Amino acid sequence: MIEAALSRSVRRWCEGATGATSAAKLSGGASQETWRFDITHPDGVIGAILRRSPKGYGAAPTRAAGLAAEAQLMQLAYEAGVPSPRVLHVLVPEDDLGTGFIMQRIEGETIARKILRDEEYAAARPILARQIGGILAGLHRLPQDKLPALRSRGATQEIAEFERDYRSLNWPKPVFELALRWLRDHDPGPAAETTLVHGDFRNGNLIIGADGVRAVLDWELAHLGDPMEDLGWVCVNSWRFGEIDKPVGGFGTREELFAGYEAAGRKVDPERVKFWEVMGTLRWGIMCGGMMQRFREGPDHSMERAMIGRRASETEIDLLRLLAPRGS
Repeated sequence: MIEAALSRSVRRWCEGATGATSAAKLSGGASQETWRFDITHPDGVIGAILRRSPKGYGAAPTRAAGLAAEAQLMQLAYEAGVPSPRVLHVLVPEDDLGTGFIMQRIEGETIARKILRDEEYAAARPILARQIGGILAGLHRLPQDKLPALRSRGATQEIAEFERDYRSLNWPKPVFELALRWLRDHDPGPAAETTLVHGDFRNGNLIIGADGVRAVLDWELAHLGDPMEDLGWVCVNSWRFGEIDKPVGGFGTREELFAGYEAAGRKVDPERVKFWEVMGTLRWGIMCGGMMQRFREGPDHSMERAMIGRRASETEIDLLRLLAPRGS
């Protein structure tokens, strides 16, 4: 059924296209889906990805920028030379596919376990942290006057919001209380510069090939804020997948990340990065707690939610490591 709708759509906007084949659902939650498919064309098959909210599921979560904004950001990044899939088409009502967009399919790997361990990526691993620094610098330079309307978040707002989220779980955790107190005591205040922040720049949202990073995915949490937030988030221990001695995604050091960022002409503030790494670790812990709450109370007692929920305890250990006095 979706192939028929995709075929009608591509014939309208892709000159010469004859239809769509090989549609396969990659992921799908309650309100958003991702599909892989091929556009048939006399000049050769065009690999494509559909990201959409089906009809009846148009509302975006509170923190999400929305699919239209995501498409605009990805295309802006692509045009600026930041590795991002090219947006081929933004859905319109005539497509009968809901809301969303179709983008170029980029081959590569997103599964961290393979990126960190498979021989195919052995040559890429040593360069990834520095490369990521340069990519983030380019992302943070995107001109604000060309950005879609985005929420603006600072450190103080985020502390208050995550504390509300934590309290709503009614699941007291002394380490989370300690982290909240540390964050309030070390709140760096407004950033000297406000930029586009990707919001979920990490292992799993990067397409990696043997040559390194090929594309940045999942721009749905993009917002305006402190650029150091992205550098802190990519260092959260949960994205290292066991390689805890390599803070940047399990494949590199903070020094390599910072060097790549500064080589691209931007300045790093290590203390602010540390603040956002603590914030990011707590943020992920609270998100895991939310998954556990939905597993316990919701009608869908999925094993995936339970498995993610139990990872809240891992973030407690990570927070204790981060907050321990240096040298202890």
